[in-house]
Amino acid sequence: MDKSKRLFLKSKQSFRRSLSPIQSGDRIDYKNMSLLYRFISQQGKILSRRVNRLTLKQQRLITIAIKQARILSLLPFVNNEKKKI
Repeated sequence: MDKSKRLFLKSKQSFRRSLSPIQSGDRIDYKNMSLLYRFISQQGKILSRRVNRLTLKQQRLITIAIKQARILSLLPFVNNEKKKI
């Protein structure tokens, strides 16, 4: 086989699905603070789905849970703590 034809063949080993950070036993709930803190940046922003490696359904549930926790004052809306140098 020529080199030119070999470039277009896809190797099946290159695609590996990464494991989801949410285990099957974890409940996505506004009261599960240890789970929610994993998906919030230090500034208090909700991390994107690409960064979290979540499915679309999981990301939607996480977003709803974080917003509910913010409304109930379990989570801050914004983290304004300034670093001391």
